Amino acid sequence: MNQFRVFLGTLLSSLRDLLPIILVVAFFQIVVIRQPVPDLGGILLGTLLVILGLAFFVRGLEQALFPIGETVAYAFARKANLFWLLIFAFALGFGTTIAEPALTAVAAEAAKIAAADGHIAQQPASMARYALGLRLTVAVAVGVAIVAGVFRIIRGWPIQYFIMGGYIGVVIMTWFAPPEIIGIAYDSGGVTTSTVTVPLVTALGVGLASSIQGRNPMIDGFGLIAFASLTPMIFVMAYGMVV
Repeated sequence: MNQFRVFLGTLLSSLRDLLPIILVVAFFQIVVIRQPVPDLGGILLGTLLVILGLAFFVRGLEQALFPIGETVAYAFARKANLFWLLIFAFALGFGTTIAEPALTAVAAEAAKIAAADGHIAQQPASMARYALGLRLTVAVAVGVAIVAGVFRIIRGWPIQYFIMGGYIGVVIMTWFAPPEIIGIAYDSGGVTTSTVTVPLVTALGVGLASSIQGRNPMIDGFGLIAFASLTPMIFVMAYGMVV
């Protein structure tokens, strides 16, 4: 019964979060466009499913993903085994990124555009290889980023130097990368920070900073997502230069 009340509160919170979007769309449809809404029943059903899906997702984060990330971080900190912690950090970044639906969609769309422009053969096999190569490149980039972020937390180094250096690298790579890959590279940095990656990586950073003496979870625990958004830009531009 208590779990039901908690979920009901999460459901109402999801509805409140989505309400501004619903009101904006409804206002422009009724006042500005002034046309009947196509398939109103389907839209209402879809909106209901979005609200339910968001509520289930938030509850899943609270009950599973955040606790898992923090528990694993505490366990590695107690064992004081840096090698396996870094291996886990890379595997976590790689695995969560490969599983990102947004990255899969962007990679597939990029393959279609590349084939249409003649950069790769307009064949399903070539497009599939290009999309897979793009996904693997981004996943490796995020894995490297999480390793660097975890190592920074352990050493207590300031995050701003890493971020400034990373963006200097992005600017330099932009000068040399093919124009066709630059936009895809920049978007790849955004799609990595989505539904699967963010909760686990954030929980890992906060849990690790909380378990190391002398680290402040607020100052040191956050910032891994910034690394995860930054490195794919560099790696994808390098991928474009090679492929």
